[in-house]
Amino acid sequence: MSDEAPKPTSALKSQILKDPSVILEDRELMAALLEAGGTSSAGRNVVDLRGKLVDRLEDRLDRLEETHRHVIAAAYENLAGTQQVHRAVLALLEAASFKEFLASLGQDVANILSLDVIRLGLETASAAPGQALGPAGPLATTVIALPKGSIDSYLTGNPEVAPRRVTLRPTRAELDGLYADQPKWVQSEALIKLDLGPGTLPGLLALGAEDAQRFHPEQGTDLLNFFGLSFEKMLRRWLA
Repeated sequence: MSDEAPKPTSALKSQILKDPSVILEDRELMAALLEAGGTSSAGRNVVDLRGKLVDRLEDRLDRLEETHRHVIAAAYENLAGTQQVHRAVLALLEAASFKEFLASLGQDVANILSLDVIRLGLETASAAPGQALGPAGPLATTVIALPKGSIDSYLTGNPEVAPRRVTLRPTRAELDGLYADQPKWVQSEALIKLDLGPGTLPGLLALGAEDAQRFHPEQGTDLLNFFGLSFEKMLRRWLA
């Protein structure tokens, strides 16, 4: 058996085959190799890396196309969501009375946004927690009395943590009858804290869904922030 040391070209070939990126990521070397491959290479001991280059480019193209599909899908989803929120705001603006406003909230807005239940909670010291404050009839439970200070506690669970305007999450233990006559199938919720003006206790707009995955903390809140601000301004007018 020969103890002859490997030829330099063999060692170089082994190194390249072991890690082709050494060549593939060097533009000058790739240009030289591709130029050399343009002529007949019969009988020449040249490693052809063009196949690996093509494979790498195809992989990059596949990843780019997949990213492109995700971006397009997200754009369409965002556009559809924007249109839904705009329709919901317009529906509320058409109300000619507070009763119509609440009816539109519980019916039109719920249908437009595909929600299972909507509740408006108002902190008050003059009504029992969970008491229905809406107009007599089916709209009564649309508005629910909440204890003073209960909204921040419900949103954060920690009095030392300032609540965000919009909170998305799985539903926690019910807040003093917030969902009133609705059964326990409300599995996720979007909660929008409402500032009703100086000297006025805050409110809470609760958007509930049976789907446990409908609202979760990783979702964006821009559209619901806009809806909450619009709703807040309209509610202030009706409560004035």
